[in-house]
Amino acid sequence: MTGKIPEQLIEQIRSQSDIVDVISDYMQLTKRGRNWFGLCPFHGEQTPSFSVSQDKQIFHCFGCGAGGNAITFIMDIENISFPDAVVKLGERVGVPIDVQLTPSALPAKPVSKAEMKMREAHEFAVEFYHHLLINTEDGEEALQYLLNRGFTREQIEVHKIGWALPAWDTLSVLLERKGFSLEEMAECGLVIHKESDDSYFDRFRGRIMFPIRDENGKVIAFSGRILNSNADEAKYLNSPESPIFHKSQVLYNLDKARAAIRKTRQVVLMEGFVDALAASNAGVVNAVATMGTSLTPQHIQKLKRLVEQVTICYDGDNAGMDGAKRSAELLKAERIKVEVAVLPDKLDPDDYIRQYGAEAFKSNIIEKPHALIAFMMMHARRNKNFQFENDVLQYIQEVLEHLVGTSSPIERDLYIKQLASETNISQDAIYAQYRKLEADQVKQIKREQPREREFVEQKQHRQPLTATERAERLLLSHMLHSVHIVDKIMQSGEQPFVRDEYTAVFIRLIGFYEEYSTADYQRFVEVLDDAELRKIVMEAALVERDPDHAEAEIADCLKHIKKHRIQMEIDTLCHDQKEAEKMHEYKRAMEIMQRIIHLRRSITAM
Repeated sequence: MTGKIPEQLIEQIRSQSDIVDVISDYMQLTKRGRNWFGLCPFHGEQTPSFSVSQDKQIFHCFGCGAGGNAITFIMDIENISFPDAVVKLGERVGVPIDVQLTPSALPAKPVSKAEMKMREAHEFAVEFYHHLLINTEDGEEALQYLLNRGFTREQIEVHKIGWALPAWDTLSVLLERKGFSLEEMAECGLVIHKESDDSYFDRFRGRIMFPIRDENGKVIAFSGRILNSNADEAKYLNSPESPIFHKSQVLYNLDKARAAIRKTRQVVLMEGFVDALAASNAGVVNAVATMGTSLTPQHIQKLKRLVEQVTICYDGDNAGMDGAKRSAELLKAERIKVEVAVLPDKLDPDDYIRQYGAEAFKSNIIEKPHALIAFMMMHARRNKNFQFENDVLQYIQEVLEHLVGTSSPIERDLYIKQLASETNISQDAIYAQYRKLEADQVKQIKREQPREREFVEQKQHRQPLTATERAERLLLSHMLHSVHIVDKIMQSGEQPFVRDEYTAVFIRLIGFYEEYSTADYQRFVEVLDDAELRKIVMEAALVERDPDHAEAEIADCLKHIKKHRIQMEIDTLCHDQKEAEKMHEYKRAMEIMQRIIHLRRSITAM
């Protein structure tokens, strides 16, 4: 079946998709009163201003204005078209859609054709590499290697692990036959361009292929592992940065771990995708990993929306301990609860699991993490000799800096006693130093508060709505709830709005009512392909209006907007009058003045 998705099917999927459940798959929500709140995924914020109404089945952010229903949330969060969002929600609630969408059914998306082809090529490459591993003699050695490493066939299938042939141009030839541009394939890292003879060859050759997916499960890159160690080659070869792959934004395995993370509000954070894969295979189903990069603000924002607690599990060597400390400090600064699972003997998670087994990893490492301050003490003790005064003082200073402002009285007593025991410095002396650091921190906070308050006030009062803007919003609100109001305004021939974006919404609303004939702002917001216009619609839809006195409110809005338009004309004429006087065109200046007087009288008469 080809064409648009039937309206009754859209309504069925919308009615069966509870918006709180849908949004909770992507971010953490907390119930306050009748509504649910969380940190907005569409702009950075510290205080939750993103509200979800289960009664109305809509969401709205009071910070950035984003709003809509379950379908538009999927559209915005995954950057996909309306039909794609409906299909995705349909799969979620078990309503299959047997519709092959025509190009006209797809609204424009802010994704270039080149990027779409890059994604298609990666999906093709995944299936091709996986087929070679599972179904061909060429992949037998690699398959046996994975099985010997503890992978099951089911895990290999779930993660679509594959095998790249040693030949130089196997994938390149296939991609070209499939109609892909090799120039674009080089840009996204599947092939490499050889400038000397303007030829192309495969980036990945003779490697076990691990697909890298974004948080929506779409393949955007690969990591290839050599089968046999070779001093001339890196053990792992990753896709380069590309238009569809940005390491600073990717958390490996988030697409598969999201359900477990949502349930527990906890995540296990690892350094590399191999560790996350090993942990997942060992039953730690909420494990994710960065892709060869330190934890970034983008990673933290994703985690912050989903979890209350992060357990860091990095390598047990010095570099891993340093990395865990850096990541813990960044997460702590964002008010996320942090614990650190420490591995012994400088092992990494993958090695530990193979050496001691999955159960030992879960029960002895993941389920027995160190509290953040305990880990910071462990980190601070490294390479220090308490026979030396400077090492003792430095150790105490580092630990107290972590205690100040973040610890409870019980934690403070516990760790100060431990410090005194370890260093033979009296508790009284350590407490004195603690109080000094605490006083310094209070002074610093007082110095920063006026600047922060000023910034908040500036932010709050940056763009207050004018009376005309309020009138436009209220007028649009009435239009969204009544077709007759739009018909009446169209018959009057008046231009109801001043701002261009409101006019754009009005024009689309006219088209919507011609097709659907009934008011339904949720359905209207779904057909808008512009996220900014969707914000305007949702903000207007949520404005308090008085349906019992709708005609009076609408008349007031139209009158105010008309006055504003006349005042804009007066302002322009006043400028023209001054210019005419400068040019000594006194007759023209007098004519303009008469026009200004006439317009001012018309405002007074309203």
